Amino acid sequence: MKENKATSFMQETDAPKERGLWLDVWTRLRKNKVALVGMFFLILLVVVSLSTFVIDLVTKESFYNNFVIKQELTEKLKGPSAGHIFGQDEFGRDVFLRIIWGTRYSLLLGVGATIMAALLGGAVGAVAGFYGKKLDNLLMRLMDILLSIPSILLSIAIVAALGTNMFNVMLAIAISYVPQYARIVRAAIMEQKSMEYIEASRAVGAADPRIIIRHIIPNAMAPIIVQATLGIAGCILSIAGLSFLGLGIQPPVPEWGGMLSNARQYMRDAWHITAFPGLAIMLTILSLNLVGDALRDALDPKLKN
Repeated sequence: MKENKATSFMQETDAPKERGLWLDVWTRLRKNKVALVGMFFLILLVVVSLSTFVIDLVTKESFYNNFVIKQELTEKLKGPSAGHIFGQDEFGRDVFLRIIWGTRYSLLLGVGATIMAALLGGAVGAVAGFYGKKLDNLLMRLMDILLSIPSILLSIAIVAALGTNMFNVMLAIAISYVPQYARIVRAAIMEQKSMEYIEASRAVGAADPRIIIRHIIPNAMAPIIVQATLGIAGCILSIAGLSFLGLGIQPPVPEWGGMLSNARQYMRDAWHITAFPGLAIMLTILSLNLVGDALRDALDPKLKN
């Protein structure tokens, strides 16, 4: 009897514990070296962005005024040098510092627009997928109307109507991405709502909002997270596009798209003032896409060993 108990205890001790979902995702994700490089670059951008906030807070924006937006017209369009590693722009401002400060605007607006789009689209998709029938048909036809309008054109119309400030730019980008999240959440909700645990929740008297928020959405987070990661890249690109057209962040605030817009007329004379902001946009979008693709593979149950 004692031997059986001892054997049973040893078997329970030696048995490998089942890993949690996110630990399993991380284990699969870290095997993708390219995605880890993209993740490292994104972490670096976040650290740089937070550092600019700290510097502004400590120096009371004197560093920003004296170095980032300060004009030195006698040094305009100078190429990269020891004192200005990315060169100087058409007003003699340091391109490197402007790209560093522009990081926080691109990330802040990109992440903010993605969160707004996910919340709005998630709410629409959850209601449409859970209740179905006429309400589902009505909401999805509205999403189809939004999808039929080019996202950049819709964003331009909203910004032109509301005005060019940071919140309006973020809202305009978010609205153009709402249908994507609505469709993804709707599909996930329709898949989950027929599960047995939903019937059990209804049997104990759980209300519909509680079932949606506490049970269905947490189990449908995987595709939302993947879409959000890829969506941030799209939002950053859209924000840069609006700024390039003069409808985004307004000068002298440094924003990558705005920097490209101001520099395009000097491309032949000063390559650096377009190359470096464009490279910053390209590397950020590339990193987000790499991480998003890796997350999609890591969260796909069909690819699990």
